[in-house]
Parts: sequence; C-alpha cells; structure tokens
Amino acid sequence: MPTYQSFQTPRLLIEPLTKTDAPHLLALMNTPKWIEYIGDRNVHTISEAEAYIAEKITPQFKELGFGNYKVTRKSDGVFLGNCGLYNRPGLAGVDIGFAFLPEHEKKGYAFESAEKLRDEGFGQFGIKTISAITLPTNKASQKLLEKLGLNFVKMITLPNDKDELMFYQIHKKSIEAI
Repeated sequence: MPTYQSFQTPRLLIEPLTKTDAPHLLALMNTPKWIEYIGDRNVHTISEAEAYIAEKITPQFKELGFGNYKVTRKSDGVFLGNCGLYNRPGLAGVDIGFAFLPEHEKKGYAFESAEKLRDEGFGQFGIKTISAITLPTNKASQKLLEKLGLNFVKMITLPNDKDELMFYQIHKKSIEAI
C-alpha cells in the first residue's frame, strides 16, 4: 500500500484515514452535528465504515495524493475528528472540510488542522483555489471558514442535492499577499 503524506502542527498529527480508523470514523459520522450538517451517509457498522474508507477515501488519495485525514492529539494519540481536502463533483476548486467529535469541539483543533491543510494544499499539492460549502444554519463552520481566509461567494446547490449551500473560496494568491 502506498504511503501518503502526513502533517503535524504543534498539538496535532494529521494522517490519512485508513481502514484501521473505521471505528473512529463510524463514531464521528453518527454524531448529531455530522448528520445535521453533512448528512447521514448510512454508515452504521464498522464494516460499513471500512467500506466507506475503501470506496470513498482511499481512491482519492490514490488519484490525487491528498484526501480525508484523521486528526489526533500528539500528547496522547486521542482521535479528535477529521479534516480534509476533497475533489467534490460540482465544486470549483478543491473543497476543504472538517468534523470533530463533540467533546473535542471549541478547542481550536479544527482551525489548527484546517489551516495546516490549507497551507499544504497551496504549497505542497499546488492547489490554486480552495473552496468550501456549508449550510446557512452552520454558523460555527462559516466563522471558521472566514478565519481561514475564505470568502463567501454565492449560494449554490450541488448536483443531486436539494440543500442550498453557502459557497466559499480562497485563492493561493490571497495567501501569498498576507
């Protein structure tokens, strides 16, 4: 199996999600906020989580070299959530996204991991534009995207989806100007 890039911040390890992370992903995908803001992916067993990783996460790493990363705390190895750069059909630019277990929210982990992936996306992966989507009701996500430097562009609806979403973007040149 190929090895993909991992990253570190002062407090966090950011590593590609693998089949061994299925129990953690299963717990995360079934939190109330995941279901409300991201959607029920009908992943309710460890074997379904393993299949989701094999069918949805691993192929993007193979194709692009980046994707969905688990975020763990360096000090004790505790799984906190995930953060990733995604090639999402219907979006211009690579999508950045994040989700954390409720007990690990509001501690700066989402910003710390997303900022690292934003910077690596522009630097190491050569991405020119990073996008994001969020529901209008997800105020915490909007605040974090703006803190990352993304700007609201317009409301959109993705193919085969009914929800109207807020669409954000940041361009590499915006970061270089800072």
